Amino acid sequence: MFAPNSQSPGLPKRIWGWARRRFPAMLSSALRGAAYAAGAGIVGLMFWWIQHKL
Repeated sequence: MFAPNSQSPGLPKRIWGWARRRFPAMLSSALRGAAYAAGAGIVGLMFWWIQHKL
């Protein structure tokens, strides 16, 4: 097998660094998705309510 290189960080450290650098973008995407889902749900409930009232 290969000998570990003391210069390169381990895989968990690299993954953690990648996630930490991209956390704001991931959070923004999650919040945007939640907002779209909530909006679609509200609109769907409004149309359901209107159809049942007619």
